[in-house]
Amino acid sequence: MPTEKQIIERIAEGNLALPPLTIRLLKNKPAPEDNLFTDIVIEVEWQMKKTKFAVALKSISTPKAFQASLNQLKLMSPPKNYGLMLIMPFLNDDQLYELESNGISGIDLCGNGVVIAPGTLAVFRSGAKNRFPSSALIKNIYRKNSSMVSRAFLALPRYNTVQEICEEVNNLNMLISSWNKTPMSISTVSKVLKTLEEDLIISRKDAICLLQPDKLLDKLSEYYSPVVIKKVIRLKLMVENESMIQTLWEAAQQGGLPLVATGTSSVSQYAVMQRGDVLSLYCPRIERIAEMLPGSQSDRFPNLELIETEDETVFFDAREQQNFRWASPIQVYLELMAGDKRDRETAGQLKSFILKNLFQLKTNSEFFA
Repeated sequence: MPTEKQIIERIAEGNLALPPLTIRLLKNKPAPEDNLFTDIVIEVEWQMKKTKFAVALKSISTPKAFQASLNQLKLMSPPKNYGLMLIMPFLNDDQLYELESNGISGIDLCGNGVVIAPGTLAVFRSGAKNRFPSSALIKNIYRKNSSMVSRAFLALPRYNTVQEICEEVNNLNMLISSWNKTPMSISTVSKVLKTLEEDLIISRKDAICLLQPDKLLDKLSEYYSPVVIKKVIRLKLMVENESMIQTLWEAAQQGGLPLVATGTSSVSQYAVMQRGDVLSLYCPRIERIAEMLPGSQSDRFPNLELIETEDETVFFDAREQQNFRWASPIQVYLELMAGDKRDRETAGQLKSFILKNLFQLKTNSEFFA
């Protein structure tokens, strides 16, 4: 990621390109008497027509940095015959359109940009890929174990401290108490929160609050990683369907094993969808469970599927109902979104369920007390 100094050097060397425009650096750090209050001044030329721009520079391309710069520029009143511009390492299509709608120009270092000079020129270029992706220590906070911090906000959208979030993440992780997994550290939680704040998904003003649950669900779905499966056993359990749940619960208690229904087998707990004939379960040691069940292994007409995995996310925030643990609504939503068209349609019900619960929490006066 280039520094602001490196961006200015690039402009000074004539290496900021947005064809057919020619861009020149006029002033670095304008003097107070210029009344520009921006980082640099550039001149844009096209067919002998020239326009000056007061430019705000940002060396990072996060949504938070973009929004802060846009708000700064919207409050400015540049001198006559000056335009306003934002220069960042990368600007996506939505950001370019937002700049355009506010009458502000923007150029990135990847070849995207919108330059507006009323009565003189208008250029809009997009589609170039981001050559400056974030170099955060956690490469992607929306997948694998780090995603549990995001999921905690979808269970409870407001926390007072980072320590409180860390404790909640570890409390909701079944494998810490029942399978001796290492608790998440407060430093990991802090790194995730930093990116969530940069992405404008949470706010950290008076408290640490979820701002955009829709966007968070989309991010989790976009980067969802399928469960890492070690082994699968299919069984024909010799019990009636009504007593199968109780039998499984007793086996899990006797064996001291965490046992949770998969997302696709938990759909009916939160949405209208008929569960299949086979109940699928996650467990870290399936052979030990299989030995305690009254049935035999069979791929012909099984009614139970045991999936061996130590993936902490599938056990996270599992909901206990009637002596059994079902996958969290978030896990159900993510598994459905990774499925076929019918599954994705049902995922819409889960999304409504999740957002409705969050709305009820936010409107509860005790929640903000």
